[in-house]
Amino acid sequence: MNNHPRIEIMDTTLRDGEQTSGVSFVPHEKLMIARLLLEDLKVDRVEVASARVSDGEFNAVKMICDWAARRGLLQRVEVLGFVDGKMSVDWIHDAGGQVINLLSKGSEKHCRYQLKKTLEEHLADIRNTVDYAHERGLEVNLYLEDWSNGIKDSPDYVFGLVDGLRDSGIRRFMLPDTLGILNPLQVIEFMRKMKKRYPDLHFDFHAHNDYDLAVSNVLAAVLSGVKGLHTTINGLGERAGNAPLASVQAILKDHFHAITRIDESRLNDVSRVVESYSGVTIPANKPIVGESVFTQVAGVHADGDNKNKLYFNDLLPERFGRVREYALGKNSGKANIRKNLESMGLELDEESMRKVTERIIELGDRKELVTPEDLPYIISDVLKHDGIQNKVKLLSYFVTLAKGLKPMATLSIEINGKTYQESSSGDGQYDAFVRALRKIYKGTLGRKFPMLLNYAVTIPPGGRTDAFVQTVITWNYEDKEFRTRGFDADQTEAAIKATIKMLNMIEDLN
Repeated sequence: MNNHPRIEIMDTTLRDGEQTSGVSFVPHEKLMIARLLLEDLKVDRVEVASARVSDGEFNAVKMICDWAARRGLLQRVEVLGFVDGKMSVDWIHDAGGQVINLLSKGSEKHCRYQLKKTLEEHLADIRNTVDYAHERGLEVNLYLEDWSNGIKDSPDYVFGLVDGLRDSGIRRFMLPDTLGILNPLQVIEFMRKMKKRYPDLHFDFHAHNDYDLAVSNVLAAVLSGVKGLHTTINGLGERAGNAPLASVQAILKDHFHAITRIDESRLNDVSRVVESYSGVTIPANKPIVGESVFTQVAGVHADGDNKNKLYFNDLLPERFGRVREYALGKNSGKANIRKNLESMGLELDEESMRKVTERIIELGDRKELVTPEDLPYIISDVLKHDGIQNKVKLLSYFVTLAKGLKPMATLSIEINGKTYQESSSGDGQYDAFVRALRKIYKGTLGRKFPMLLNYAVTIPPGGRTDAFVQTVITWNYEDKEFRTRGFDADQTEAAIKATIKMLNMIEDLN
């Protein structure tokens, strides 16, 4: 194989990814994701929908095709279609599409028992649809559905299908492991059979992750000379999902020196957008895009990083628009704490470091999550340090909740030595509290108040509902995004603590 193969990436987040249980994108979300995939991530192709699904799907495809045509990207937008005479072709053509990914039966069982047809009958139907698509100006790619079972159990059927279509003007033959049954050794064996018999055809490989082998199988396909790969953002897809683009890209580049068009620096941002639109949370330990994957926990690792980057690998977070972090908890050593202090411009003597380390370990034993934003408060508490003072202090507050009435909040707060009081109603107790705060900052002081972007409540691992809850709030202030956390047995109190932390942070910025 060429030492530097050029691999074409087709992303199917908007088609196969939308088959994830509970996931449905509305048209404007589909358009936004398509734009991010093609313009920001620079994938080669996107599969955006299945033909004839719904009016909403038609509108989404039309919006995407109209946009892509204006950008000169229409040939890179693809729609799944069916061997149904003229119906799918007309649907795609009327929506403005120029590429149909035609779904054929890639195994004898599917052909015989689902279609109840012979290979010859199925071939005739496919050729009719292909010819009609070409008449209407569409380019055709062909899916061999259930190819993995077909090449394993009925290879003569697969070869007969491809033999009958190799000269029909089909651009790409796309080979799916539809049920996720293959392992990498089988992928190499079967893909090499295809490449040996059809050296001049363009083959895509489409993996599913039922055995957690999607990424491994994709790479085995590359080893076997495949020219195109199908991925989804965050591994979305039917059942256990598809091969995630971020992992595939990193391994292609680092292990095979393969050439793709992908802009790695945009992978994390696009993953977050798809996470938001899909409602499927990215696991914290998911490679490349998980929240924790660039966080060193063990103190010895931070110490090694200080001493010639001993615990670095090629997956540098900066590649993916991220930064390395050092966790604070019971496994932290002084090196972790120093790394966090350095990023904040703080320095402590050895005795102070010992005391702060002991407190962080104590908090970790209680399952509390310590963040870099917590450090100044921990230092102030442990060392009674006069240099770090809260410029914003919540003196008192009162919240009410009564059936049939909007929750109310009244608070008294000290800001830079002056006391302010305000009341407000809201959609919830915390919302009422924030509205009262906003009145003080925007109405009385004439200052900006940060925008709340996200609000999440969790019970620490192993915790109980009558113990601490953790409230994590994401804010935007002066175009900078940051998070604060609060802990308490009461959810509202935890959120208020996180909010007061935020107010002190922005005071330090002013």
